[in-house]
Amino acid sequence: MLLTIFIYFFSANGNDSKKFKGDYSPCSPSRVIHIRKVPNEVTEADIISLGVPFGKVTNLLMLKSKSQAFLEMASEEAAITMMNYYTPVTPHLRSQPVYIQYSNHRELKTDNLPNQSRAQAALQAVNTGQSGGLTLTGVPGSESLLLTGQSPVLRIIVENLFYPVTLDVLHQIFSKFGTVLKIITFTKNNQFQALLQYADPMNAHHAKAALDGQNIYNACCTLRIEFSKLTSLNVKYNNDKSRDFTRLDLPTGDGQPSLDATMAAAFGVYGDVHRVKILFNKKENALVQMADATQAQLAMSHLNGQRLHGRVLRITLSKHQAVQLPREGHEDQGLTKDYSNSPLHRFKKPGSKNFQNIFPPSATLHLSNIPPSVSDDDLKRLFASTGCSVKAFKFFQKDRKMALIQLGSVEEAITAVIDLHNHDLGDNHHLRVSFSKSMI
Repeated sequence: MLLTIFIYFFSANGNDSKKFKGDYSPCSPSRVIHIRKVPNEVTEADIISLGVPFGKVTNLLMLKSKSQAFLEMASEEAAITMMNYYTPVTPHLRSQPVYIQYSNHRELKTDNLPNQSRAQAALQAVNTGQSGGLTLTGVPGSESLLLTGQSPVLRIIVENLFYPVTLDVLHQIFSKFGTVLKIITFTKNNQFQALLQYADPMNAHHAKAALDGQNIYNACCTLRIEFSKLTSLNVKYNNDKSRDFTRLDLPTGDGQPSLDATMAAAFGVYGDVHRVKILFNKKENALVQMADATQAQLAMSHLNGQRLHGRVLRITLSKHQAVQLPREGHEDQGLTKDYSNSPLHRFKKPGSKNFQNIFPPSATLHLSNIPPSVSDDDLKRLFASTGCSVKAFKFFQKDRKMALIQLGSVEEAITAVIDLHNHDLGDNHHLRVSFSKSMI
């Protein structure tokens, strides 16, 4: 019997493309942007800051009595880029959400309007700063700061990573200091790191000053921030590891969470994964080589038809006996990984108790290797931080090193196994996660 299984995704609705919600603009594209629910304390400079990252701002109209504003970009292309960025990401001014859409106006005619002097002064100051090749903010009502040659890219290291930190969490935190254009996350030297590019070096300066040394969660996930030598990030894929917020058209690529290296964790419940190969021309398909044919059969029978990241897994036995590693000197863009010597294998020891605890995927998970210092609330928060909804939790009465946790769905439980098995709980304890036959 074959050791290798073939995996691909099937979309339940026949359409694998993701659509972003929140496209609330009924108007056709225009270089004039209409901004609503503008807080009273917002200045002309604040409004201009929304548009500057995407191109030259040519005019501005504030309607404070109506909590509205109009922003005119130099080109329709710049306005479209701006709208594309803010469609999935709600813009904030003075920490308050505002709402934008294309205006019915094709241009702003404000020559004869009173009280436009502040708007023109703000525009002139910004345009002067841009034409000089420097980031200069000398606009009325804003801080004057000259940053020469400083990168808009920050390098972020998260220390004491007790809870998972996602790209979306980083975006939520750092976007409070300005427009975040791109983020790339990665692991280096066993540390979770990220590169984050702002539209403006001034934003990077303020974010570093405010966040360096701060904790994302209580007493853990400490941010260490420095300026990167890079001045721009090259993002090829929009997925859970990298994102270009100005380019909604980028593919999910080979880094999508469903079929990258973490995929091995889902199959590791049913056997030891030796190799994984993502297909070059069909990156939603993969070959997974298990330790033996019985484990391949187990993984296929339990996981075929399950949902993962919103899509249905389809698994069949492959015609290939084994996954071939790339020849020496030949790169395959990291699409093939060898896990033969992984320390996470559960079934290496003959007669291991893990053989007796193989169950179909369920919404209830069995947790073990829990240190005494970790409480039920700690574990609930840990699972909630990955996007799971925790329905119930209980420690084993006779052994507090083990517990059951019930999540909102089987799909959530599969994702939790991938994200949290072997998670470092401190005190030299790594969490063990598997499916349970019991209910709470």
